[in-house]
Amino acid sequence: MKSTMKKFSVAIAAALFIAACGGSTASPSASAAALTGEITIDGSSTVYPIAEAVAEEFQNANSGVQVTVAFAGTGGGFKKFCAGETDANDASRPIKTSDKPGADGVDGTADDELSEATICKNAGIEYVEIKVAIDALAVVVSKENTFVDCLTTAELKSIWDLGSTVTTWADVRAGWPAEKIDLYGPGADSGTFDYFTEVINGKVDQSRSDYTASEDDNTLVAGIAGSQYTLGYFGLAYVTENADKVRAVEVDGGKGCTAPSAEGANNGTYVPLGRPLFVYVSKAALARPEVAAFFRFFLDKTNELSTSVGYIGLKDEDLAASKAALEAALK
Repeated sequence: MKSTMKKFSVAIAAALFIAACGGSTASPSASAAALTGEITIDGSSTVYPIAEAVAEEFQNANSGVQVTVAFAGTGGGFKKFCAGETDANDASRPIKTSDKPGADGVDGTADDELSEATICKNAGIEYVEIKVAIDALAVVVSKENTFVDCLTTAELKSIWDLGSTVTTWADVRAGWPAEKIDLYGPGADSGTFDYFTEVINGKVDQSRSDYTASEDDNTLVAGIAGSQYTLGYFGLAYVTENADKVRAVEVDGGKGCTAPSAEGANNGTYVPLGRPLFVYVSKAALARPEVAAFFRFFLDKTNELSTSVGYIGLKDEDLAASKAALEAALK
């Protein structure tokens, strides 16, 4: 990914870092040019393009720091993060905070299902939640599909709900082809899966499972592009990047058919599929100067780089809140 940030010199990046260092656990005399170390980030495939763009620009100005970004999915990433295997986790939903009692119905027993937040707490992993961008989750068909312009949330529920008997497009709406719907979507470790399932089907884990699942959105793009009768969902950025292969359909969440867009996500008209995106950062990792510098850089550039890869920048007040949360964690 290219941007004008690549024109920034090491010296300029160093000056910006030093100017911003008040309250950090990093030495105020440390310059960006002197930073070394490794930073590991995993998690959401939706947030991945933003984190990867930031990592690329940061490393251009800080050649001594290696930033590795992967995409195991939000849930898969939290498993690694709460085990202390990564410095930060990209997330397309908030961290899960509710424990589920086990078969005996008693909290605190071995058969209980602990939330991500509890697992992190038990492992001694303290973190800060940082909102980094806004996404419009897109419902997607092939460019060859000429009959679907808009789907209601009720129709989406009829297709994706657990126990759904929908198998053809004619089952969704009279007059549509009696052709099998080939479904594609994120796997169960994905925050996109969790979010879509909850807002469309009404409950997390309430999704049918007879579809082609992948944590790699590019795999989903390729599958959906392969037939005019496919349907899937993922972040808007991947639609923008692959506009020659797939297209987003409008969604009617009760306010009329609306296409996914930055404006719709920000003004609340694209409902219910507009959502915030996050990064969770280990407070222990933030004690390292290269990590503190990276996430300050992340928030300085998130609106610019999020927009460049197809996402939606934060409102001024939300960006200010994210920066304040980071600075509080650095004290």
